[in-house]
Amino acid sequence: MGVNGAPALVWFRQDLRLSDNPAFAAAVDRGCPVIPVFLWAPEEEGRWRPGAASQWWLDRSLAALGAALEKRGSRLIIRRGPTGTALTDLITESGASAVFWNRRYEPAAVARDRELKAMLRGRGIAAESFNGNLLFEPWMIRNASGQPFRVFTAFWRACLIRSVAAPFKEAPRKLRSPGNWPHSLELSELGLQPAVDWTGGFRETWQPGESGAKSQLKRFQKEAIQEYPLGRDKPGVVGTSRLSPHLHFGEVSPGQVWRGVLGMMSDAPIGGRAACEAYLRQLGWREFACHLLYHHPESPEQALRPEFRAFPWKTDPRTLRAWTRGKTGYPLVDAGMRELWHTGWMHNRVRMVVASFLVKHLLIGWQEGAAWFWDTLVDADLANNTLGWQWVAGCGADAAPYFRIFNPVNQGEKFDPAGGYVRRWVPELAGLPDEWIHKPWKAPASILAKAGVQPGRTYPLPIIGHDEARERTLAALRSIKGR
Repeated sequence: MGVNGAPALVWFRQDLRLSDNPAFAAAVDRGCPVIPVFLWAPEEEGRWRPGAASQWWLDRSLAALGAALEKRGSRLIIRRGPTGTALTDLITESGASAVFWNRRYEPAAVARDRELKAMLRGRGIAAESFNGNLLFEPWMIRNASGQPFRVFTAFWRACLIRSVAAPFKEAPRKLRSPGNWPHSLELSELGLQPAVDWTGGFRETWQPGESGAKSQLKRFQKEAIQEYPLGRDKPGVVGTSRLSPHLHFGEVSPGQVWRGVLGMMSDAPIGGRAACEAYLRQLGWREFACHLLYHHPESPEQALRPEFRAFPWKTDPRTLRAWTRGKTGYPLVDAGMRELWHTGWMHNRVRMVVASFLVKHLLIGWQEGAAWFWDTLVDADLANNTLGWQWVAGCGADAAPYFRIFNPVNQGEKFDPAGGYVRRWVPELAGLPDEWIHKPWKAPASILAKAGVQPGRTYPLPIIGHDEARERTLAALRSIKGR
């Protein structure tokens, strides 16, 4: 029981669920009134305030959370920051004696939370944080020398000898409410929805919120996980979990996903167990990304490999815009960038190809690509975004070699051989035969005419040749060797 039955505040952030939520469970277990709160303070995120696509998702997810709370006789209190001021005001208004939240690991959030915890405890308020977003805390996993890992395989091996925490309780059917609720802003007052609605494709594709996350997990377990080792590389099929935005916003916990997939392995045939293990390894990459961000807080801005800080990146607004709009002349690249623009998401294989194209064909810095993804992805996550871009650029921990340069044509022919993915997102090429769908500029004139394709008019010519780009990139790499 809390102090004299005083309420507890539960500060929701990237944990927008009621089940398997340790901070929420801790507040409920006190047996006192629970006041759920969300505080909007994007200016406290530094450069990495939520992008436009993330704000769209957040708006929908908060609405779903509010509805779930109302079904239990509660409500979500929404305030603007500064966070310290908002929490202090809520404590004064409600008489709360405790504040609970689940930890975040971005540099700005870590620094803010440390200050808030000290401030609250200094006022005699119980302030506790929990692990509600990872399988393993970043400081728990160390190498034999007691240092953080920089190689994924060794990191994941160290994780697998540990046990994943047991689940926290499911959400109660009824929540104890305070006698008087503090004032709340309307969700619409946060201005999360765009003034000009460009999110029709988002609405067609996603169901933000805890129930949407559970449905997506069930769909993956039922329809895709058995073929995951092969399906995950085929952008034209729904062969991945598509849980990344739900995990980022905490609508499902990694523990719930872990236990759900692990539960399938006991009765699965050998091939099925291997598929489950392959997917669990992807959860491991999510853990590794957070591990790196926590121990290298400078990494969203700076290459982890210092020699790359002298790399001769180019600044070219024209080619950068062609990349962002899906008009590079390479069908697989353009399909990926258009899928991103329409749905706020992109298949992971294609993410690697479009990222490689930006940094290794166009020689535009990986930070430019990371910033574009940050604004346009519904699953924009600072740890994962940083790891992915530094990996492709060859400048991060456990990174792909810089001289590994994806050929967009070969990648398309290998992973989208029938061209279904390209035809969906680059419809002006839909009439081309499979043989030419990934290299329309090489197709015979008769084939192009029959398909209604006019290179350079109805579809752009490649903005740079692959062989030319490769030679230019390798020369740039040689210029920093030995630094």
